[in-house]
Amino acid sequence: MSQVEESIEVNVSVTTAYNQWTQFESFPEFMDGVDRVEQRSDTLTHWTTSIGGVKREFDAQITEQIPDNRVAWTTVGGEARQAGAVTFQRLDDARTKVTLRMEFAPEGAAEKVGDKLGLVKRQVTGDLKRFKTFIESRGAETGAWRGTV
Repeated sequence: MSQVEESIEVNVSVTTAYNQWTQFESFPEFMDGVDRVEQRSDTLTHWTTSIGGVKREFDAQITEQIPDNRVAWTTVGGEARQAGAVTFQRLDDARTKVTLRMEFAPEGAAEKVGDKLGLVKRQVTGDLKRFKTFIESRGAETGAWRGTV
């Protein structure tokens, strides 16, 4: 398994950042290569991705969700193997540090070469920057799910 960890500071409250992250169906608006995310239950999402010309579909199970603190997941079916967590650290009333940690299993020669070249790390860095732009330009979340898993 390969690993990546990236962080970014966003100029919104921890609650706003966390609430937006729970709106999985909005991920295509700031995650490059994510075509669609369907929320199938409180803890199950279905993903359709297109990265580097490779289309994949998979399910991800939310394994832990603590409001204003953490969302963790693992894939449970489909064409991808990964697990990860995003954490939210309050810096002050209007700033939050968002950290994304992910483990993934590159499949095939192209993905393994891409992993060695740091493409996944760059993808995650870009996704976090787009999340920052997305949430800061809105100033408010598009919704929220405050349940605990």
